[in-house]
Amino acid sequence: MKCFALLCIIPCMLGAQGSSPERPRARELGIAPGIFRPGPQNAITDVAGVLVGQTTVHDGDSVHTGVTAILPHGGNLFQERVPAALHVGNGFGKLLGVTQLRELGELETPILLTCTLCVWQAADAMVAWQLALPGMSGVRSINPVVGETNDGGLNAIRSRPIRPAHVVSALSSATSGPVAEGTVGAGTGTIAFGWKGGIGTSSRLLPASLGGFTVGVLVQSNFGGVLQILGAPVGKSLGQYSYRRQLMSERGDGSIMIVVATDAPLSERQLERLAARAMFGLARTGSDASNGSGDYAIAFSTAATVRRRAGETRPRELQALQDDAVSPLFQAVIEATEEAIYNSLLRATTVTSRGRTVEAIPIDSVRAILARYRAAERE
Repeated sequence: MKCFALLCIIPCMLGAQGSSPERPRARELGIAPGIFRPGPQNAITDVAGVLVGQTTVHDGDSVHTGVTAILPHGGNLFQERVPAALHVGNGFGKLLGVTQLRELGELETPILLTCTLCVWQAADAMVAWQLALPGMSGVRSINPVVGETNDGGLNAIRSRPIRPAHVVSALSSATSGPVAEGTVGAGTGTIAFGWKGGIGTSSRLLPASLGGFTVGVLVQSNFGGVLQILGAPVGKSLGQYSYRRQLMSERGDGSIMIVVATDAPLSERQLERLAARAMFGLARTGSDASNGSGDYAIAFSTAATVRRRAGETRPRELQALQDDAVSPLFQAVIEATEEAIYNSLLRATTVTSRGRTVEAIPIDSVRAILARYRAAERE
C-alpha cells in the first residue's frame, strides 16, 4: 500500500512543475478575469503558510479519483486554529464537519476534498493522522472537515477506493508553491460543463493602498450549466451545455467545492461574507446550480492576529479589519474563483472509464471563440 500511495502522488508532483504547452492555464490564453494581479504562483499557496497536497488514484479502467488536502498552516491546526466560515450556494452535498465549523467559526483540521462515497474514509484517516501528532495524546474530540463532489461518472465510486495511505500521502506531502491542476487529486474523475473538470486554483494580490492582502482560491469542479469564458459563449458555440436537447437527463447535475484562503485579518462573520462572494465568480462561468449540485465555499484567514489557541480561556483582543476595508477582498475572491474554474477545465486531460470517454475542453476551439468575441486580453 505504501508503494501504491507513492506512485499515485508522483503525477501530482510532476504536474505542479508548470503548465504543458498542450494544456495551458487561463492566462496563457489571455484569460485574465478582473482588475487585480495574481500572486507569484497564481495559486491558493500565494497566501503565506498555506500548503496543498494531492494524491491521485488510478486503478485499472474503473477507478479514477483522489484526495486534495488544504492546510492553512504547517503547524498543528488543532492547537492553533484559524477562523473560518461556510457559505452554502446549494446544499445537495455531503460536507462533513460543518455544524461545528459554523458554531465555533474555526478550523481545527486541514480541509480534505475527495469523492462523495469516500468522505467518511477520508475523515477517519485524517483523524488518525492528527491524533498521532505530537501533543495530541490527551485529545478526545476532533472535527474533521471533508468536502466532496460526485465523480461516479468516471470513477467506480461504489468501491469506495480511498484508503488511509492516500489521505496520509496527501497530508504529509502538502507544500507551498505551484499546485497541480486538472485531472489530479480530488479532481481526477470530475466533469464540468460536460468536459473533463478537476482541480483549479488562482489568487489575487491587493495593492498596498487597499491593504496589500492576498486572496487565494482552490476549486474542485464537477458541475453543469452553459460555459462562458469572459462572457464569450463557449459552451453554446461548441454545442456542449445543459439541456441542449431539452432533456432532463442532460440537466448537468454535479457539485463544486470552493476553498478560499486569505492573509487578511477577518472574523468568522467577515469570512462568511467573503465565502458568499465566491458564488459570484462561479456564476460568471455559467453554472446553473441545479437541484443536484452541491455548491459550497469555505473561507479561512491565516492572519496571526485572529488565530485561536486550543484550551485558552483568557479574554483575547480580536484585531480584524473594519467592514469597509473588506470590499476589495470581495472583488478579489470573485476574480480568483472565476479564474480557478477556468484553470480546472483548461488543465484537465481526457479520461476514459468503463467505456465512457469525457474529453478535455478543446484548447484551439476555445482560442478561436475568444478571438471571435474579442474576449481575451492581448498584451
